[in-house]
Amino acid sequence: MNQNRPTHRHGVIALCVCLSGCATLRPDTESYVIRLKPGQELKTEVDRLAHERRLQAASITSAVGSLTDVSLRLANRDETTHYTGHFEVVSLSGYLADGEFHVHMAVSDGDGRTMGGHVTEGNIVYTTLVIVIQEHLRYRYRREMDESTHHAELVIDKR
Repeated sequence: MNQNRPTHRHGVIALCVCLSGCATLRPDTESYVIRLKPGQELKTEVDRLAHERRLQAASITSAVGSLTDVSLRLANRDETTHYTGHFEVVSLSGYLADGEFHVHMAVSDGDGRTMGGHVTEGNIVYTTLVIVIQEHLRYRYRREMDESTHHAELVIDKR
């Protein structure tokens, strides 16, 4: 497949662009731009791209769009909080790696109130949502128990 041509799968447009490092012909990153359409679910579609492309160390670098349903796990809570209405995505950041989706989002409502947290399933696109994802081809992300935090924390390995 030509990596500079858009591919169309499951209503998602993925544009792959390789960027080369200055000192080598081996690319350092690969970028994907996806445009989600009305009614699509954010986590499902980003997970689908990550699985299809077998992403091992990717970061969400940009996102612009709107949602009608928002589902977030708020700070220091175990349960998901759901919001319904019209929301602008003001921030989407996080990483994707070998079956792992660790993404945070902030959205604002029509009065400018902003809420944010960990993205869970249930975030439905209103008009569109364009997301830029960049994979770091020289690294692999994984989690490992950290004795100081007592949580499985991100570890970055060279490929």
